[in-house]
Amino acid sequence: MSLDTRTVRRIAKLARIGIDDAEAEGLARELGGILGWVEQLNEVEIAGVPPMIGTGLAAPRTREDVVTDGTVTGGACREAVLSNAPDRVEAFFTVPKVVE
Repeated sequence: MSLDTRTVRRIAKLARIGIDDAEAEGLARELGGILGWVEQLNEVEIAGVPPMIGTGLAAPRTREDVVTDGTVTGGACREAVLSNAPDRVEAFFTVPKVVE
């Protein structure tokens, strides 16, 4: 399929791309080639071909949703997390006041 430069300029305007006449001619050839490939793909017979595994057929890998006590190896999870805090008060992070 071939596109004329008028159609290419309209497509460029819709895409908000500024092109000149020389670019429109080159783009017309390139877009025509792309549309030719799409037409070739439309000729492929796909009736009876089973789909490949995709998002609709694959089962998601899930883990069991269990409640834990929040501990990690060697101690409590709270202490491991709070050990990274630059400043803390008891079991809480302290942050600078941002609202007056």
